[in-house]
Amino acid sequence: MPKVPLNRQLFHDNIDNSQKAILHLNSKTDTIFTATDDFDVNLQLTQFLRVRIDNMEAIVEKDSSIDESAKFKWLRGINDMLTDFISDYKFKNIKGILLGDLILAYEEAMVSELHHQPITPIVENNEMEVGRILLQNFSLKDNPGINDSKNLLILKACQRNPENIMNILSQHPAVPFADSLLIIMAYRNPEEFYNYASAPDALGKKIKKVNDPLVKTISNMASMPTGRFFFPFLDEIYHKKLNFDSLQSLSDHESAYYQLLVKTEIDYAARAQKGDTPFVMHVLTEKLRSKAIEIYIDEINALHEEKLDAVRFRKLDSLSATELYYLCVLGEEEIYTSSYLGVYKRIWQRMTVERGDTLLNRVNHDYYKKFIRMAAAYNVLDDFLSRMDQETAQTLMKSFVNDLEKSNSLEDAVDVADSYASINNVQLKNLLVTQVQSNLVKNKKSGNTRGQKIYELLNTIFTSMDSSKTDAFASLGIPPMFQMPVSLLKDSTGKIIIEQFFYGDKDGVNIFNSFLRTYTNANWKITRKPEWAEVRSVKGTPIIIYANRPLDTEKDLDAEAQKNMGYYIDSLGQDPTVILHRGHSYYVKSTIQQLPSSAKLVLLGSCGGYHSLNKVLTICPTAQIIASKQVGTGVVNITLIEAITETLRQGKDLNWPMMWQNLQSRFVGDTKEKFDDYVAPHKNLGAIFIMAYNKVMQE
Repeated sequence: MPKVPLNRQLFHDNIDNSQKAILHLNSKTDTIFTATDDFDVNLQLTQFLRVRIDNMEAIVEKDSSIDESAKFKWLRGINDMLTDFISDYKFKNIKGILLGDLILAYEEAMVSELHHQPITPIVENNEMEVGRILLQNFSLKDNPGINDSKNLLILKACQRNPENIMNILSQHPAVPFADSLLIIMAYRNPEEFYNYASAPDALGKKIKKVNDPLVKTISNMASMPTGRFFFPFLDEIYHKKLNFDSLQSLSDHESAYYQLLVKTEIDYAARAQKGDTPFVMHVLTEKLRSKAIEIYIDEINALHEEKLDAVRFRKLDSLSATELYYLCVLGEEEIYTSSYLGVYKRIWQRMTVERGDTLLNRVNHDYYKKFIRMAAAYNVLDDFLSRMDQETAQTLMKSFVNDLEKSNSLEDAVDVADSYASINNVQLKNLLVTQVQSNLVKNKKSGNTRGQKIYELLNTIFTSMDSSKTDAFASLGIPPMFQMPVSLLKDSTGKIIIEQFFYGDKDGVNIFNSFLRTYTNANWKITRKPEWAEVRSVKGTPIIIYANRPLDTEKDLDAEAQKNMGYYIDSLGQDPTVILHRGHSYYVKSTIQQLPSSAKLVLLGSCGGYHSLNKVLTICPTAQIIASKQVGTGVVNITLIEAITETLRQGKDLNWPMMWQNLQSRFVGDTKEKFDDYVAPHKNLGAIFIMAYNKVMQE
């Protein structure tokens, strides 16, 4: 290093300080940059930082071709490169191992710039993080390759984050490769593409100019006010099997639109079986689901008190057996028990040949496992299987159990587990167990670990349904589900803490008052506070029920009361082991977000709470859950809660089979139907399977 003029010494000092700052990025006592766990790599990076940066400084000072003004520029550029690395490293935007690549790249870029050559090849040959620092460097801002290099960085970002391509292009619609990527994205994710095509921004205008048949189809659709109405049929329109005019004629005929959705869904199912996945198949299915609920299920549910079936189910008169089939399998979360049974009955009335296998063949076995599971849950599986010969029925049920390992989710396995709990036919149960065991052997031979786990768990659960065989549950590392010992619900002081969530709508106020009336007796003492009530047992097992007041939900006062109640419970060092959700289904998410991991018994008293099992088990991995598959109702909830708390107050364990048997006689009519939709913990084989599977995967 030659003698540095005083007017440039400050620039060299800044570079020295930046070098030291990098050495101390991970610890102020470090003498080398500890970017990795490999000492030799760290030592090499430190050498680069010290020697190569010092050499660059010397080159700037000694090179006579660099004039005085440019020397200031390059010294600033070197320091900017180091400080940009420091900033990116602190914000985890660059890995420490890339420091060496950055220094080498900057050396090359410096040479290219001095020779008026583009730095594009350097950007291309380095990681995106290195290229980004080069392109924002003060000394390289006028390089002849700067624009091409910026485009190259955008392309690298697209290659690294293919799921984010459309968002990247929306910020850079003028890049030269935009058309090519837009065509790729139209085929890869038509639904996302549609959203961007409908936007009146630069990218939306760009999309309209792309010359590709699928892009043009989506773009035309997105520009129409009724584009979403057409979109589920994208594949049919693209292949010219349908046109916009024919679809537009259905806009005022909801039944005809639903029927076309069903026909297309059945065609798609056949194609999917052959490995041909139509465009936006899932969008069509979701549209079919929403229309099934909106047009038909909501109406027949609303008429559940109508005594004449001819009146209640009149809306279904024009539907075929296959169209009724999809009301069942896609309306599972909404359809009432009596609605399902009415639809099921009408399926066979529409069939000229009342064979179950004929029905499944007509729908190309689409959602057949769901149909079987629902038939089991509503106690009509025996009837369904009786509508085919015995050999066909056995083949179908074997297929129901087979190939669970091939699914990306656990849904099919949970369906099998749930179905087994609802089957009363001993021969059929034995068939399922035998088939599970056969698949277990097959997966062991093939070495499919996931398949082994699934079938091992199903085999253990199925063969342990007898309440005397609790040892099998112990082997799975989960507690027996036939009972909840009172001892497990007590804290270290012997108390049972129950937390109950109410919501501040009109129904919430009524059920809160009903709850307090139920506990207005000699066994309990009620203390009212501004935001919650405390209900304490005065005899027997010490129990405290904390229940927030259902304050105005529109002002979020109920949420504030729940939060403050939780803080208060925490301040006392108390851990709730029983959680009670009271309120409509749209409040379930809020209750689940507040679930304490200490919960061992959870009652989801809303409609369809059963469908939130997995979310509960994610927070409370060993919790026993009571939930309704259909309509949650205040009468059933308070009866269950009163039975549970009274049993616990008397110091008794919660024996679920016995409790359910006793509760059966307490409900009649419509309430009895709703209670039958509540699933007790020992019958909740789907939850047991999820719990056991999560436990095994953790291990």
